Amino acid sequence: MSSSFDLSSVDRITVGTVGQPGSRTFFLQAREGSLLVSLKVEKGQVAALAERLGELLHENPASSQIPEPADLDLEEPTLADFVVGSLGLSFSSDEDRVVIVCEEMVSVDLDEDDLDDDDEDDEDAPHGAVARFGCTRGQAAALAMRGATLVATGRAACPLCGYPLDPRGHVCPKTNGHRPPRL
Repeated sequence: MSSSFDLSSVDRITVGTVGQPGSRTFFLQAREGSLLVSLKVEKGQVAALAERLGELLHENPASSQIPEPADLDLEEPTLADFVVGSLGLSFSSDEDRVVIVCEEMVSVDLDEDDLDDDDEDDEDAPHGAVARFGCTRGQAAALAMRGATLVATGRAACPLCGYPLDPRGHVCPKTNGHRPPRL
């Protein structure tokens, strides 16, 4: 199991990628003092986080300073502390902070006995690490904009099926794989 993190007042928080479109790895990264936490996330998680942050900020409006885009680049090293399985988001009005909670993806090996077990609160079930990041409204707004921009700058979508178009070619399920789509 990986280490858990509780950064209640991050100095910076960002999302970024390593690699080229089509083979990018997405990271959510936060720093508090000398502690740098990098978590591997999926593109869909970044898109959902950006969308929900925008909604949360709209529901809890306040004026705030948004950091310059230069402050949003990933810091080196970009080694994942863990892979995120699920994300949670809340707003703490007491602290005036947006709180992002990331739970580690945990793989479970099941045998036949486990498949028949209806006990949902299995104490033996593995629990992964958790990272909690508290950020200002301005940091959350910058994170939402950065995330939406990163997701949008990926590969173009096929107009027929919506899957990403690959520079090496695209087998479109709408054409049953027999011919490339006319663009």
